[in-house]
Amino acid sequence: MRRLPPLNALRIFEVAARTGSYAEAGVELGLTHGAVSRQIAALEGWLGQKLFMKDGRRMIATPTARIFAAEVGLSFDRLAVAAEACGRPGARRILRVSAPTSLAMRWLIPRLNRFHADHPHIEVAVTTVSCVVEDLRGGVDVSIRRGVARDDVWAQHRIVPVLDDVDTLIMSPALFAQRPILKPADIEGHTLLAAETRAGEWASWLDAAGLHHLAGSPRQTFDHFFVARQAVEDGLGIGIGPLPMLEIDIASGRLTTPLPGIRVPRTGYVAVFPRQPDAGNLVAGFVDWLVGEASGDIVKPNA
Repeated sequence: MRRLPPLNALRIFEVAARTGSYAEAGVELGLTHGAVSRQIAALEGWLGQKLFMKDGRRMIATPTARIFAAEVGLSFDRLAVAAEACGRPGARRILRVSAPTSLAMRWLIPRLNRFHADHPHIEVAVTTVSCVVEDLRGGVDVSIRRGVARDDVWAQHRIVPVLDDVDTLIMSPALFAQRPILKPADIEGHTLLAAETRAGEWASWLDAAGLHHLAGSPRQTFDHFFVARQAVEDGLGIGIGPLPMLEIDIASGRLTTPLPGIRVPRTGYVAVFPRQPDAGNLVAGFVDWLVGEASGDIVKPNA
């Protein structure tokens, strides 16, 4: 007989540790805050140690609990795969994918119709994270993160390179028509727009453009890149944007790249997924599709 902790409490604990909030766990699971708290307390009693610490109004998982939660999440993932393998052969399958917000909005989601057309029996459910290097969370089949294909980065996972990433100058066509940028020095006097989630992008681009003296220029900074990108599209200033992620905006004429020859390579994106058996080759097939989509990306510089 296996000596297992209460499974319902484990399920609630994994969600609470993943979301970092009893309240958010309750919303996801359809439980009250008190019910979540009682189940966590029961699991702590079974284990004989505290799993969460109070931090202001939030309950934060201890370092040991975070490690335990990651293992529990992997176990539940494996259980889900086994259950799907034993399920109805013709049933519609759900593939859960986690991706950085901008990548999901500007690159992944616009392409999903092509995947669904070829795989009508698979539904791709996309969740987003605000930080490209955010820790992996349980409850998803594939996580797309910025990184390199090294086994020591995400233990117990396979890592497959998916998408290269280069930064270049972006602006709205309307602003370009008013104040064209034809050479690097023409950016002087323009409002520089930046994002906290892509720190250092202006410094790297200015260095590549030979404009070191502008490194200390003031910038209007937003908390996330998709806000900065929208500000660029609205003509509020110029920004640094990633290719080929913004291919859809360039092709539609929402954005233009005034100095396309100046590009700064950045660490690209990888697909991260568990090493355990993949029922029906569902996950591996989706990752192969991602790689194929990325390899077909051709961004034609425009001005």
